Amino acid sequence: MTDRDAVAALLGRTPEGRFEVVVRDAGGGPVVIRNEPFLADGRPMPTRYWLIGARERLLVSRLETTGGVNRSEADVGLDKVGEAHARYAAERDACIPADHQGPRPSGGVGGTRVGVKCLHAHYGWWLAGGDDPIGQWVADHLHEVDHAAHARVEVNHG
Repeated sequence: MTDRDAVAALLGRTPEGRFEVVVRDAGGGPVVIRNEPFLADGRPMPTRYWLIGARERLLVSRLETTGGVNRSEADVGLDKVGEAHARYAAERDACIPADHQGPRPSGGVGGTRVGVKCLHAHYGWWLAGGDDPIGQWVADHLHEVDHAAHARVEVNHG
């Protein structure tokens, strides 16, 4: 199976733009992709790093449903989140040709300008090596929602 096929299976649809798999799981499957700044039809793509691994997406979704977005913002602070958005945007914008005419992607992580919109986007960038304090926060808190790890601990201590 090609990366494009594997990514399409994980997304449930064919990707609309070019991407590169930048993080893989132990079996070689895609976990994070890095998207080009524009889709094939020229529309801006604000999400440069996209968390697509099924297990990772599930765990981060669980963290979001337990108030993770608000907790991460409160714990990290909006000033540091803003700095992360600026780093993300600068990296993405560096890939756009200087003579580009037309719409451009905007915002920072996941297209957001202020605060945290989506823990998935932050964690994906962090897994890919991004300097993202929200992604680090997610990594530090996933154990709270990883029921399989919790069950293993219970079995080992029971």
